[in-house]
Amino acid sequence: MSSMPVMSGRDVPERITVLSGGVGGARFLQGLLHLARRTGASPEVTVVANTADDWWLHGLKVCPDLDTVMYTLGDGIDVERGWGRRDETWNARDEMAAYGVGPAWFGLGDRDLATHLVRTQMLDAGYPLSAVTEALCRRWQPGVRLLPMTDDRVETHVVIDDPDSGERRAVHFQEYWVRHHAEVPAHGVVPIGLEDSSPAPGVLDALAGADVVLVPPSNPVVSIGTILGVPGLREALAATPAPVVGVSGIIGEDHVRGMARQLLGVVGVEVSAAGVAEHYGPRGRTGSDGAPGVLDGWLVDTVDEKAVERLRSAGIAARAVPLWMTDDDATADLVAASLDLAAEVGRR
Repeated sequence: MSSMPVMSGRDVPERITVLSGGVGGARFLQGLLHLARRTGASPEVTVVANTADDWWLHGLKVCPDLDTVMYTLGDGIDVERGWGRRDETWNARDEMAAYGVGPAWFGLGDRDLATHLVRTQMLDAGYPLSAVTEALCRRWQPGVRLLPMTDDRVETHVVIDDPDSGERRAVHFQEYWVRHHAEVPAHGVVPIGLEDSSPAPGVLDALAGADVVLVPPSNPVVSIGTILGVPGLREALAATPAPVVGVSGIIGEDHVRGMARQLLGVVGVEVSAAGVAEHYGPRGRTGSDGAPGVLDGWLVDTVDEKAVERLRSAGIAARAVPLWMTDDDATADLVAASLDLAAEVGRR
């Protein structure tokens, strides 16, 4: 088992790029910024966020992962829920319900509603999502450069057995997750529009110019998986001169949060820390899906220490360290371990 490294500001790279989903990625980023403050470092952090969870509701563009990162780092998140605004009220949602307008299983809070109104107005005026996100971040000052993975419309759908009709149909990821809590049988994951998308401005430069690229414990199928699915992005990650280190979101035989276990099963990936790393694949080889590998290093939890040798044999440097992000210091320690492993593989 590896002990957590003690870092100084000199140890923290100047340019860090992070691929992020929602809650897990946002918490990891909190730890990264906490580590920077703790060590006196001032890295330039660029976040490439998943946008395949996005959808349109009541005529408004909703970007859950972008907003979760923005609110979390801008100190506006509802900490207990892990998403949405703190001190939220729900008057607009209740009034919509009074009119009989659904969906009843998904509501936008009154504070959160303002973000979606501003975003939609700017999109309607012709601004791309990347420019809109930059404008929204001026209000929140998250301390990172937040980029959508693409300016194009991409929406993940999940093929399920509908519990009401018994028929098999494709539903938006939000319906699968928020309405059905990922508890209905799923048979496929379909990111509509992904094949025709392109990386948002700044994304490829952030990968090519990074000193290190970090992959936090975000969902490997519908978060990191869709980011890597943007044409050209996975190839750019595989080609970056920076070391690429990821953190397992699987501890033991289950996910820490969300629905990774269910969706990994749908796409035929072993539900384990080693299985996810092998799915991403070692750089210079291919992953379990046959695509170019993207990982140099991978952190697993101490309970999964037996996976370390398996991953090293597969060509991925690995260490076992505590992965639970219980508070800012524990999360900063986890980030420090990621950077320490990146420094080790970068010296090879």
